[in-house]
Amino acid sequence: MSFKSLGLKEALIKAVEEKGYTKPSPIQEKAIPHILEGKDILASAQTGTGKTAGFTLPVLQYLSDTKHPKYRPLRALVLTPTRELAAQVYDNVREYSKYVNIKSAVVFGGVNAKPQIATLKSGVDILVATPGRLLDLHDQKAVSFKRIDVLILDEADRMLDMGFVRDINKLISFMPEKRQNLMFSATFSKDIKKLAEGILRNPVSVETAPQNSTAKKVTHKVFKVDKNKKTEFTIKLIKDNNWNQVLIFTRTKHGANKLTEKLIKAGISAAAIHGNKSQGARTKALKNFKDNSIKILVATDIAARGLDIPLLPHVINFELPNVPEDYVHRIGRTGRAGAAGEAISLVCSEETEYQNEIEKLLNEKLKSNIVEGFEPTDTAPPKRAASQSKGSFGKKKRPGNSNSSEGNKAKRKPHFKGNKPTSTSGRGRTGAPKKKRF
Repeated sequence: MSFKSLGLKEALIKAVEEKGYTKPSPIQEKAIPHILEGKDILASAQTGTGKTAGFTLPVLQYLSDTKHPKYRPLRALVLTPTRELAAQVYDNVREYSKYVNIKSAVVFGGVNAKPQIATLKSGVDILVATPGRLLDLHDQKAVSFKRIDVLILDEADRMLDMGFVRDINKLISFMPEKRQNLMFSATFSKDIKKLAEGILRNPVSVETAPQNSTAKKVTHKVFKVDKNKKTEFTIKLIKDNNWNQVLIFTRTKHGANKLTEKLIKAGISAAAIHGNKSQGARTKALKNFKDNSIKILVATDIAARGLDIPLLPHVINFELPNVPEDYVHRIGRTGRAGAAGEAISLVCSEETEYQNEIEKLLNEKLKSNIVEGFEPTDTAPPKRAASQSKGSFGKKKRPGNSNSSEGNKAKRKPHFKGNKPTSTSGRGRTGAPKKKRF
């Protein structure tokens, strides 16, 4: 199948081919025709499979085909959970729209809002944004959602984890009911599907891989390591194997800073990226990592979504995530677009329950290895079991917003109470949106 056979116009195909893509990926094959027909989509695809292009290309085609000759109101909105993902999606939008007369922009927190306001006032067709900054701009009357034709929620499950439900509710209340809705994510939990029921109208479900699956070319390795020797073992792995590009995940911001300092002291170039870092520092660290100015990027889970690093060979879980789904997103940074990759996890005795939960999610047993001199000698019980014995563990607790400078809302169950649209066909503006109660 070709991009042309999907119904895309030559200007978009030319831009895609210039990026080196000649054949659509499975998610693109399944999603693009439905989106071009104006249908709502509930799409699940593992990371690195081209889902961004899966919604960007058909939306750009719709916007260019229906563009007003004089006016440029905001008609398509892409919401993302993190700044890094927003920037990545915007880069793709800009690249794919280079041969069509479509203006795009990106807005997120952590930077001066004045240039963003100026850009919005000049007219934008498609906007990529994080919910918090977007609401602030709306409150300042710098942006209007009255002409939104297409709403895209990218990495919707992460937005739920980060407590953005109330913000999304509020944003939707300002939009016309008659619009196309696209929900994309690497995984879909039951909560996400409930959330989708309040937004999507008769959606087409698109899935290209089993939920929570990982890329086929990713090799999983587990090393049972003493907790106090993890840093020493990480340094040994990097130096002995002469690795030049490694993404390392820690559970906390403090842990990321501490590990980065020790790597630098060991003569290994490294930088940390997490929610306490300024946007300038985060952008610089990512740029230096991509162009190989530094070998190691140490990140919290905020970076598990939105980091697109071509041909990244290695991901190390310095600490296992306490939410098993996050393992999928972490290692999804490697093995992208069909490339091979290696996911290494360092597991101490406290994390054995986390490993069991990950294996259950993946329906796969991860083979464990022990290296002489780094044997796990600590005897602390699994953290999950320890919590239960103290009576503090009722149900699995997802991480809060400590790693997010965008998500500052309390964790709540997804609960959309908006009126479902009465119309199930057509696109476009229907006038002022009906008032909704949220």
